[in-house]
Amino acid sequence: GIGIPVDQQDRIFEKFFRAANVLTENFDGTGLGLYYVKEVVSKLGGEINFKSIPNEGSTFTIRIPLKVQKE
Repeated sequence: GIGIPVDQQDRIFEKFFRAANVLTENFDGTGLGLYYVKEVVSKLGGEINFKSIPNEGSTFTIRIPLKVQKE
C-alpha cells in the first residue's frame, strides 16, 4: 500500500472505510478487507495492530492464541 494518513488511522478497521489517499489513486477495493480480517482475528481471541507511514507503506501484525478460550 501507500501508507495510511495519520488523521485517518483510527478508522482503518471500519466497514467500507477507504483512506482519502487511495481514493485519489487508481486502487480497487470496497473497504471491507481489513474490517473482515479484524472480525475474524477478534473471534479467534487475537489482536491486529499496524504501523503506517504515509507515502511509504504499512506493516500489520496479527497475534492469535494457540488455543481459543471458550466463553
